[in-house]
Amino acid sequence: MHFKTIIEPFRIKTVEPIRQTTREERETLLKEAGYNLFLLRAEDVLIDLLTDSGTGAMSSAQWAGMMLGDESYAGAKSFYKFEAAARRITGFKHIIPTHQGRAAERILFGSLLEPGDVVANNTHFDTTRANVEYRHATALDIPNAAAHDPARVLPFKGNIDLDALERTLIENKGHAPLAMITVTNNSGGGQPVSMSNIRAASEICRRHGALFFLDACRFAENAWFIKTREEGYAGQSPLEIAQEMFSYADGCTMSAKKDGMANIGGFLALNDDTLAEKCRNLLILTEGFPTYGGLAGYDLEAIAVGLEEVLHEDYLQYRTRSVAYLGDILTRNGVPIVQPPGGHAIYIDALSMLPHIPQSEYPAWALSLALYLEGGIRSVEIGSVMFGHQPDGSEKPAAMELVRMAFPRRVYTQSHVDYLAEVILYVNSIKDTIRGVRMVSAPEVLRHFSARMQMVE
Repeated sequence: MHFKTIIEPFRIKTVEPIRQTTREERETLLKEAGYNLFLLRAEDVLIDLLTDSGTGAMSSAQWAGMMLGDESYAGAKSFYKFEAAARRITGFKHIIPTHQGRAAERILFGSLLEPGDVVANNTHFDTTRANVEYRHATALDIPNAAAHDPARVLPFKGNIDLDALERTLIENKGHAPLAMITVTNNSGGGQPVSMSNIRAASEICRRHGALFFLDACRFAENAWFIKTREEGYAGQSPLEIAQEMFSYADGCTMSAKKDGMANIGGFLALNDDTLAEKCRNLLILTEGFPTYGGLAGYDLEAIAVGLEEVLHEDYLQYRTRSVAYLGDILTRNGVPIVQPPGGHAIYIDALSMLPHIPQSEYPAWALSLALYLEGGIRSVEIGSVMFGHQPDGSEKPAAMELVRMAFPRRVYTQSHVDYLAEVILYVNSIKDTIRGVRMVSAPEVLRHFSARMQMVE
């Protein structure tokens, strides 16, 4: 049977009320928050698409597992259950728990990077870049040529540029200890990476003596796109595809708040014994003992179950189709988005939608404010506020100005998405009235989290 209606592959047993606000209230709230959606109270948001990180709904099996949480400081049963789940998928020898993905990044880069080193990636996300630059190293983005063309439809626009990767490793010999690929490519519009690209990148790194790591936050979604788009994988399960992806890597960083289906947690996984010992020593310094890594036993239980549930085909089909459903509506109505729709989010191309706002006035940030003002929708800018500030203090416009609307896992229904579409289409109809913004104050690092802005008159 081939019916078109998206059916959530779960039933709802507990509900959380959401509060309606008026446009006038939201206008006041924006001003009080310094025109920064991060600084809003969550209770003042109707549909919260700021991030899909740690914002999902856990299953009955996860909640049941949490009751089994072993809170022993060392050697807890819950750790070994978590370790087995992560090892089954990744195949890596050492599974090091952390409280979230950025902690895994900090520990990995703290163990490998020296000032002047270069880390190539298809596209670094914000915390990954910040942790590389904190080590006074260079985070180099080398996406494929199509990545910066939002309208172009290709199956694997998240791929790394293999020629650029080889050049980078040759030109920085002795100063490029590792390269990474982010799956899926979050900053590049949630676009997937092909298995052939992962395999080829791995071969290049091995040829030049560099370690190869995956930023694996959305590994299951990437596996699903490989299954449905790459020749030769239609008959394989998402688990088998994920296992092959990890087999080409020397390790991975993971935020379990994404495809771990949990509200907190992550891990660093690798094979090298010496590097693992160094990483565990750093873990103990700031996170905790290696069998809990800053997490409660019940968190480890929830992740162990989530890593199994995220690979269910009915879930992955529902997840990616829900995002594509919104993308289809927007495309039919002339709203420019990154094509094709990614696995976890829709990205509106603010440069195309708001050509009257120069990049110096942050068009994607301005568009995100309009979505909240008109409909109570919280999204996030992925543009020149997030990525324009350079390590030397200068400003450089981002390659794209995107507004990301990230779908929390198993939280919103199709009616929420229909409302979301209505809001976006309305904002698109009044787009000529949207004004740019200017920055009033901001920290040096990860400024989008706490910058304060003003509307341009």
